[in-house]
Amino acid sequence: MTSFNINDLVRENVKKLTPYSSARDEFSGEASIFLDANENCLGSPGIQWYNRYPDPHQTKIKKKLSAIKGVPVENIFIGNGSDECIDLLFRGFCNPGKDNVIICPPTYGMYQVSAEINDVEIKKVPLLDDFQLDLVHLENKVDDFTKIIWLCSPNNPTANSLNREDIEIVLNNFPGLVIIDEAYINFSRHRSFIQELGEYPNLVVLQTLSKAWGLAALRLGMAFASTDIIEVYNKIKPPYNVGQATQDIVLQALDNVENVNEMIRIIVQERELLREKLVALDQVEHVYPSDANFLLVKVTSARAAYNFLLTKGIVVRDRSNVQLCEGCLRITVGTPAENNSLINGLKEFKP
Repeated sequence: MTSFNINDLVRENVKKLTPYSSARDEFSGEASIFLDANENCLGSPGIQWYNRYPDPHQTKIKKKLSAIKGVPVENIFIGNGSDECIDLLFRGFCNPGKDNVIICPPTYGMYQVSAEINDVEIKKVPLLDDFQLDLVHLENKVDDFTKIIWLCSPNNPTANSLNREDIEIVLNNFPGLVIIDEAYINFSRHRSFIQELGEYPNLVVLQTLSKAWGLAALRLGMAFASTDIIEVYNKIKPPYNVGQATQDIVLQALDNVENVNEMIRIIVQERELLREKLVALDQVEHVYPSDANFLLVKVTSARAAYNFLLTKGIVVRDRSNVQLCEGCLRITVGTPAENNSLINGLKEFKP
């Protein structure tokens, strides 16, 4: 494996940074009277207990996630959605105007948006026609200022998983950070890379509660990484980045793993049924394999189909202007009734 040294990656100003120390950072343990954080002692309108600042380190959530995921608490970071987990990696490791990162389009758009916000150069290595990594092109794009390679598996918007062996080659040969975004891993038969954290010190695995757990409105993302990388995360994150209401609901949800597994089973079953119905339509040219809770579907006159579905009150995602996804709609797996409405709508569409 290529030598990995986190000190070669962290920005110098971050190394020297003294992180903000909140009142709750300076106290640990149990107490009944809190006079340390300038909170409203009388409570809050309607819901009295939200007058106190939340746990800045989401300790209870991390303990439950540790048991569910089989990852030590010290290897977990909790973010305000995966987007915060993404942004903090740019802020912690990439020097603006100097460093670069690599993405493999078509892929999740926030990698590029966060790079542009942080003034970090984006190098693009498009996927091959089968939506797999172009390892030769990828290797040629890496230079001395490449800090991060972003990989999404299962990928958005193509829905497929990247070949595990290809990802391992990248992990073994790139001296920077390799991020594997597993937002849709629960809908896949492939195993997560979080069990490989001990083997790859440069690995960061992103997951979310927005998809399989059905908690998109709460905005809670997770990063799993070495303690050195988690330390950088904690050093630069906002002090109270996940609100108490979110933490309370997430703690309840994490007690219902069996229900979540049943929802996953149902969604995967509906995905296959939806695929069968789509393939049978004359308007559909191809349905790509999926390891996610959506399908990438090539249709005749994609934009016209998108607009026609809107007249039926059905919103899908037009991806026809995305490289390698020309002529395609991205369709989320809905309830049986929603899926039937979609199929009926497409049947009525005349290109």
